[in-house]
Amino acid sequence: MLRIAFASTDKKTVNLHFGGAESLAIYDVEPGRADLVAFAKFAKAEPQGDALRKGLTGTVHDKVLVKLDFVKHCHAVYAASIGASSIRRLMALGVQPIIVDEGHDIVDLLNEVSLGIVYGGLSWIENAKKLSEKSPPPPIEALGDTYTLIADADEL
Repeated sequence: MLRIAFASTDKKTVNLHFGGAESLAIYDVEPGRADLVAFAKFAKAEPQGDALRKGLTGTVHDKVLVKLDFVKHCHAVYAASIGASSIRRLMALGVQPIIVDEGHDIVDLLNEVSLGIVYGGLSWIENAKKLSEKSPPPPIEALGDTYTLIADADEL
């Protein structure tokens, strides 16, 4: 099982920048199935630009800290945009940052992960599978949103 986060307002599309995300959805994905296990809303973060943001990293004014804590047991985070500092911080946690077009359908991305688990071909999924086998993320009870995914190329 892989745990994947999405920067999304509606749990249906990736439509937010990671650092400024007002909400994040987390799904547990296994071949043929994805369960929504967490959805969190965050205070609206106003873009400040690099000049005003310098010196805020790691302080109470760091808008990304709470999001990093929320996704720390995830294998990947999909967002419409992710700043260089957040990319470094996610990777330091062992979380693969993935930037996709704004509006990308989450179910399509979940299907890609499901097929990647079965057939391989994506290095981050191969690495995440090894990590998950060695040290699985802590269990979280599903919130009720479950998707049946593609788990076999014959289903395409």
